[in-house]
Amino acid sequence: MQIAAETLLNGLMLGALYALFGLGLSLSVGVMRMINIAHGDLIVVGAYLTSVVMSGAGVGAFTALLVVIPVMFALGWILQIILLNRVVGKDALAPLLLTFGLSIVLQNVLQEIFTADTRSLQAGDLAGLGFNVFGVSIGVLPLVSALASIALLGATHWLVGHTHFGRQARAVSDDPGTARLVGVNDRRLFGIVTGVIFSMIGVAAVLYALRTPFSPTAGPERLLYSFEAVVLGGLGNVWGTLFGGLVIGVAQLFGAKIASGLGPFFGHLAFLVALLARPQGLFGKAPS
Repeated sequence: MQIAAETLLNGLMLGALYALFGLGLSLSVGVMRMINIAHGDLIVVGAYLTSVVMSGAGVGAFTALLVVIPVMFALGWILQIILLNRVVGKDALAPLLLTFGLSIVLQNVLQEIFTADTRSLQAGDLAGLGFNVFGVSIGVLPLVSALASIALLGATHWLVGHTHFGRQARAVSDDPGTARLVGVNDRRLFGIVTGVIFSMIGVAAVLYALRTPFSPTAGPERLLYSFEAVVLGGLGNVWGTLFGGLVIGVAQLFGAKIASGLGPFFGHLAFLVALLARPQGLFGKAPS
């Protein structure tokens, strides 16, 4: 019973991180109707950027976020204004092809600069810390990661649902033509949205790299978990993304208990079964 409780709790904490992976992708799909194939590689870019800041400034990972977040925001804004705005709003294939090419470029640039060796971020005092609750062991770093993920999901839900920026984003998503008629500059708005998405990616990158070694080719796996969480919860649904991530994380860790080394397979299997039952996602609207 204790092992099952620990596995469930660890699966939920891992799933919250997967949901954070998918948060930026969910916002991209919900506002710009664009699937970014390079999303996972950008998480890896954020991890390498954090590593550079930590080694250059001699600071911890969370302190490095003070540099990583604004740099990632600027990178996202520039990328959207210069490159992605050229394909947003056109046929669905154009953004897929463009971001697929961007993914390949990022992987090769990272490998050229940092080599193919794996890296990891040092967690400092949080590494190895834990406590027991009713005999269930809880790691401090996974707990901090999960709480930070949920807090960021909640902040995004508030931003989209209760601010002027969010109302503009929803208006552009629902009817971009009408939004332009009432004075919304959708191209400028997309730049800000992508900057926010990249800021979220920066936080996700730090939490990911504190728990797992990373390499230049780790992006596609991060993209897979992100995409599964978003689709499983329902496209564009923030809390649905959280639930989708939790389902995948729990299935993955329980699967690893059944057959060690096959944890990811069971996570993907849970995604497939849920998608067969509800193709629109667990919290998505059924097609009329």
